[in-house]
Formats: sequence, structure tokens, C-alpha cells
Amino acid sequence: MLLAFVLILSIFLGFELIFKVPSILHTPLMSGSNAISGITLVGAMIAAGGGANTPFCTLLGTLAVIFATINVVGGYLVTDKMLQMFKKGEKK
Repeated sequence: MLLAFVLILSIFLGFELIFKVPSILHTPLMSGSNAISGITLVGAMIAAGGGANTPFCTLLGTLAVIFATINVVGGYLVTDKMLQMFKKGEKK
């Protein structure tokens, strides 16, 4: 019951926090969240290779590595695309 309360509270707080951030701050916040996702990737690699050597734990760790990698790469691609919007075009 407590975990369900924490999940609902975190969803509500995350929703409120994201929608109150001004547009100008989205790119720096995304860069920061990419760094946090990199830490998640390291934790997923530790989970995939260490600890309990059951096939189920290894499978979950491998899935965590795959999803964290997708999150990091996608985040950096979106951040790069957003930064390209702020660059001035070449003058002819």
C-alpha cells in the first residue's frame, strides 16, 4: 500500500514539476536528466552482471541495460535537435 502511495505521489509531483518549468529551461533540464540516465545505465549493467546469478535476474538486468541505453541515446538526440534550433543560420 505504501509503494502505491509513493508511486501516485511521484506521478503527481512529476506532472506538476514538468508543467511549471518555463520553455527556456527544458534543454538544460534534459541534459541533466541524460546524466542521471547514464547513472541508471551503470546500475543496470551492475544488475545484469552481478548479484544473484539466476537467469531471471540476468534477463531483467539485460532488459534494464537495453532500455537505459535507448533512454540515454534518445535523450541526447533530442537535446542535440533542440540545441540546433537555437543556432543561427548561415548568411547568404
